[in-house]
Amino acid sequence: MGSAKIQRNTRQRRVVLEELSKLSSHPTATELHEIARGRLPKISLATVYRNLDLLAKMGLVRKLQTAGSEARFDADTSRHHHVRCVRCGRVDDAHGVPADPLSGDVESVESYQILGFHLEFIGVCPACQQKPAGDDEACPWHDAGPAR
Repeated sequence: MGSAKIQRNTRQRRVVLEELSKLSSHPTATELHEIARGRLPKISLATVYRNLDLLAKMGLVRKLQTAGSEARFDADTSRHHHVRCVRCGRVDDAHGVPADPLSGDVESVESYQILGFHLEFIGVCPACQQKPAGDDEACPWHDAGPAR
């Protein structure tokens, strides 16, 4: 019985990972759910969330979380940083930034054993820069859904 459940989820997990791997837009689970439904029409949002969390625990995807924002996912697990638009929430890779911008080894901070760090830049994406200040419309890149 447990084996059947693992087998059923394996196909769903594979589709979620394959579809995420095609994207450079760092989609939310909801955005990825809409895409995965193109291949698996009956896949639930809960299944997408569950599989993304499992894939993140397995180290096959990165879960990008910032307080106050919905988690986004990245199939590129190489060491790199991100930039997030403060207006629309779009997330892009931050190219041209060294993977380890800290000089020297940091062994502890305030008596913590340091396991790693997360660096995220914040700014305003090109599309939101083109809108008048105070314009509450969402960014056109964000509205169009995940870029393929």
